[in-house]
Amino acid sequence: MKIIWLGQAGLLFDNGKTRIMVDPYLSDSVEKVNPKNYRRAPIDERFFEIMPDVMIFTHDHLDHYDPETAPRFLNKNEKTMTVLCPTSVWQKARRCAGEHNYVQFNRRTEWTEYGFRFKAVKAEHSDSFAVGVIIDDLCEGKTYYITGDTLYNEDIFSDLPANIDTVFIPINGVGNNMNMTDAKRFCERICAKNVVPYHCGMFDSIDAENFDLENKVVPKIYEEI
Repeated sequence: MKIIWLGQAGLLFDNGKTRIMVDPYLSDSVEKVNPKNYRRAPIDERFFEIMPDVMIFTHDHLDHYDPETAPRFLNKNEKTMTVLCPTSVWQKARRCAGEHNYVQFNRRTEWTEYGFRFKAVKAEHSDSFAVGVIIDDLCEGKTYYITGDTLYNEDIFSDLPANIDTVFIPINGVGNNMNMTDAKRFCERICAKNVVPYHCGMFDSIDAENFDLENKVVPKIYEEI
């Protein structure tokens, strides 16, 4: 599985047959609301040429469901995408022009397609509909966990599978996200084989290399992890 970090919380999974995109933020919309949150990395327009098979939005914040980025994918009709999103996003996304399959993807909802099983799990965040996502690659037998924006919360663990190959976790410690200390505790608790710290470096100067975990894999923007 090829996985590319799109910056902030954006991810692209590509196994050569199926493309799954999560929370792409490829605009300057956040800066327009809060000028201090300007992009530290340029927008790579190449990713707009991709038509994912599955698009996932974890919650309704500008850097996750971006009203400037999302419609550039959702307004296309080259093929029908499956769009998985919790109620807060679903209400907005389905108003776009594209004739896609908009699935209301709230906690404990599961969706199986293209050889993958997607499960929405709890996230503790300021959007009460926010979710994390488990992606089970049924062909390769790999399990990926995208926490979404979340704080450390005991209720999350009951939603999670026993064996997680890779977790993608925020470490920026603001906006109701875990800081590095709690993210480390969280990762040690779930015993994921690989940990990708992200949701940093876009609006701040946080260096993920400072995340104190031996099995971390620090991503580089627009490159394969």
